[in-house]
Amino acid sequence: MASPRTEQALARLADLSPRKIVAELDRHIVGQAEAKKSVAIALRNRWRRQRAPDGLREEMTPNNIILIGPTGVGKTEIARRLAKLSGAPFIKVEASKFTEVGYVGRDVEGMVRDLVESAIDMMRTERETEVEDLANDRVDERLLDLLLPAPAPEPAAGVSPGGDAQRVFVASAEGNVTQEQELARERHKRTREKLKQLLRDGQLEQREVEVEVQQPAPMMDAMGQQGAPEGMNNFAEMLSELLPKKTKKRTVPVSEARRILLDQEFDKLINLDDVVADALERVESMGIIFLDEIDKIAGGKGDFGGPDVSREGVQRDLLPIVEGSNVQTKYGMVKTDHVLFIAAGAFHVSKPSDLIPELQGRFPIRVELKPLTEGDFVRIMTEPEHALTKQYAALVAAEGATLTFTPDGIEEIARIAARVNSRMENIGARRLHTVMTTLLEEVLYELPERGTAAEVVDAKVVRARLSAIAEDEDLRKYIL
Repeated sequence: MASPRTEQALARLADLSPRKIVAELDRHIVGQAEAKKSVAIALRNRWRRQRAPDGLREEMTPNNIILIGPTGVGKTEIARRLAKLSGAPFIKVEASKFTEVGYVGRDVEGMVRDLVESAIDMMRTERETEVEDLANDRVDERLLDLLLPAPAPEPAAGVSPGGDAQRVFVASAEGNVTQEQELARERHKRTREKLKQLLRDGQLEQREVEVEVQQPAPMMDAMGQQGAPEGMNNFAEMLSELLPKKTKKRTVPVSEARRILLDQEFDKLINLDDVVADALERVESMGIIFLDEIDKIAGGKGDFGGPDVSREGVQRDLLPIVEGSNVQTKYGMVKTDHVLFIAAGAFHVSKPSDLIPELQGRFPIRVELKPLTEGDFVRIMTEPEHALTKQYAALVAAEGATLTFTPDGIEEIARIAARVNSRMENIGARRLHTVMTTLLEEVLYELPERGTAAEVVDAKVVRARLSAIAEDEDLRKYIL
């Protein structure tokens, strides 16, 4: 039985029919209707499986997908947007990073461990959102304690701070007699309320305070460095939990102290054991692994020696993970039976049938993505919510200027991008980035000094700046 949080995540899928999923993907990705349809059905089947009878549910394994197509046509973006839409743990790994045991490379089980880490980050973020208001209130109180320490406690009855038996009293205008300590507390309370309002208004962000932070052991830092052998990070974390925690005091602005104290409050409010339990369940029921460059391990028949020696070995190591097995992580055992695997590759020099038959059988759905045309490039620059033209317009707007692309200017950019792709390596929509970067290089360089004059990019401007490069074979190789 799924936990309440996993049930909530699956309930969100109930409102996402395959047609709605495709419509959502259309907001960000142009074309590739067949691929969108396949992944939409696979995502909806996640929810359908949870509604099946208990005995049948465990037997219903996901239909893994292979996306076949050249680079830059949207394979990775489809998988990434799908995971974001469903709220599922997601990682992207490259098959070429893995090698069979005994060769230099990563263990294939590492991708499952990475998926668990991704799920834990996701679940912790969800928990932080739930307790954010309470944590911020606590941080404000702790900052006030640092900015205005409480008055010294009242000495024991009959004993003054100097050691004699006298106590100090103050008579008010009305004749009431009040201890000086009580007056100090009242003044402290009024001052604290004033500081609290200033703190909430953001007027104390540059005031410096002293906070305590945990100090990692130097040995742990060395063991956890990038490039350390796989598994060394986990070993370093285990040792750090056994060693006593050392703290040191730092003087930092209130703005930085707020971040440090907020992390500390989240650690107090969030139960890590619950986070881990929910993350493992979310991985097993909703996890998605995007296995890119799978064609790089699909060696053609008759390959022997050299870098091809480990290709089939990698496939055989991947097979039990994709089929469904138990993978040991530092948080516990994870079953991969219901993890959805989406593989992708260009398959220029190989084909899916070059994979070992056992692995082919674990990817029953194969979708071929179509190369992008000039018309697709025009749509890519105009239709998506985060189109490239909108991104560059926002960059220019940051300097107070405006950038406008005319329809004929967009068509000319698309024509040049499609033409360069046809003459050189076809890198799909990524060619638009190289073309746009070259087109707007001088504008972005001179923008701070040129003022707020409007910049209009039409077909004439595009041809003037790019035609010479597009026609020059040598320049085109290096610039476009």
